[in-house]
Amino acid sequence: MKPDADRIARKSLLLGNVPRPAQDLILTTARERSFDRGATIFLQGEPASAVYVVIEGWVKLYRVAPNGSEAVVGVFTRGDSFGEAVAFTGDAYPVSAEAATDVVLVRIETAEILRLIERQPGLAVSLLAATFAHLHRLVGQIEQLKARSGAQRVAEFLLEHVSEERGPCAVVLPYDKVLIAGRLGMKPESLSRAFARLREKGVQVRQSVAEIEEVAVLRDYVEEDPGQSWAR
Repeated sequence: MKPDADRIARKSLLLGNVPRPAQDLILTTARERSFDRGATIFLQGEPASAVYVVIEGWVKLYRVAPNGSEAVVGVFTRGDSFGEAVAFTGDAYPVSAEAATDVVLVRIETAEILRLIERQPGLAVSLLAATFAHLHRLVGQIEQLKARSGAQRVAEFLLEHVSEERGPCAVVLPYDKVLIAGRLGMKPESLSRAFARLREKGVQVRQSVAEIEEVAVLRDYVEEDPGQSWAR
């Protein structure tokens, strides 16, 4: 495994709270893997035999409903981990994973982690922190879907990729708009309408770049009560 991949894996959501000696043991058998954009990492229903840490790129987790429709469960990037919740129980993956861009991952075999936990039971608490973090993120996404309008969800998504507190800036959309729509619980046409709505808030989208006129204005808009629009 390359030094950069090793460093990111150690600081990842999965291993960040694990003591260094245990990290060494877990990563001894880890392997770095690359996937081209669109490649399948695992499929819904396959035995959950490994946990993954994203080193570069973006990974999409999704479920396919009986009617064939696809629901995006989450999108993960550098330092994120996925697959741990079911891998530790020996169940099947409840979702499929696909490379949303070209990606580099670290694959950690679940069996190796479980053997280490048997010898050092205290590690289970540290490793469970990643599962709780995913649950917290999921709760936040549900709150976002329930409490914010479509345009507000898109604005918040843009702000996730902004470091400035105020002033103008440009955001390069990290992956295609169809996936952004799925990540935000929207249809592609709803995403287009949301981008159009954000023009009045100083946001112009040109191909894969969103130009924000004033970050502070967009932050205020995200926190605005959607019900206020009905009172105007």
